[in-house]
Amino acid sequence: MDINAHIDYWLKSAAHDMEVAETLFQNQKYDWCLFIGHLVIEKVLKAFYVRDKKEIPPKIHNLLRLAENTNLKLTEEQLTFLADINDFNRETRYPDLKFGFYQTCTKEFTERYFSKIKETYRWLLCQMKY
Repeated sequence: MDINAHIDYWLKSAAHDMEVAETLFQNQKYDWCLFIGHLVIEKVLKAFYVRDKKEIPPKIHNLLRLAENTNLKLTEEQLTFLADINDFNRETRYPDLKFGFYQTCTKEFTERYFSKIKETYRWLLCQMKY
């Protein structure tokens, strides 16, 4: 396994998805913007997993579990944020929860969380050295 190629794959995929999330936000698709925002953070954490474990990451979406399997030093605030946005994956995917989440995703709600997703994304990229 070429570690650097796998890391590059996850980081490029995350960058692509960040562009998608921005487009979704601009088009007022707020629930899907946050879903893709979760995916951006997931993919960056998978890059860290590859870097630190030297193996392919598990096919999971739980940001906390991914982060726990890296050498990242996350603050309690960062861990709480990851726990909060974990719900964006589940609530958008499953129809019984989706409509309620859709109603929750006002412009203000989405701006607040998407801004923090972008901040976290930039911070994670600054931590990535390989």
